[in-house]
Amino acid sequence: MADVLTKEQRHKNMKNIKSKDTKIEVLLRKELWHRGYRYRKNMKSLPGTPDIVLTKYKIAIFCDGEFFHGKDWEVLKPRLERGSNSAFWISKISRNRERDDKVNKRLLYEGWTVIRFWGNDIIKCIDECIKVIEETIFDLMMSNDVTDS
Repeated sequence: MADVLTKEQRHKNMKNIKSKDTKIEVLLRKELWHRGYRYRKNMKSLPGTPDIVLTKYKIAIFCDGEFFHGKDWEVLKPRLERGSNSAFWISKISRNRERDDKVNKRLLYEGWTVIRFWGNDIIKCIDECIKVIEETIFDLMMSNDVTDS
């Protein structure tokens, strides 16, 4: 299956894929801000440059796109194998998934809590995403109360 776009059209499309301030990040940030949570965005001093960082609670939040981060990889990979430029895409997404795992492990080692959301979950179930964050904050505060006593 050949690419139906010209090289220039494909380049323009790929160039417009944002890495910061994506629709899903902005949506989640606005909801957090509205509920009184203050955060840092794209904190370069942390491994993986998390999209949203709640420094007060040491929580790093990533908003991952389904395609580039390989959601349902067991289903996506065979589909990519049948498509054009399959070796490139399988390699790229595999590396992204490996990098995500390394970033998670490094942040956990440094004492951070990592939360990852899929883009469609943020769009369709933002209240559930906020609930996950709030439950994580509650759990962290409760465990700190226990260790402080």
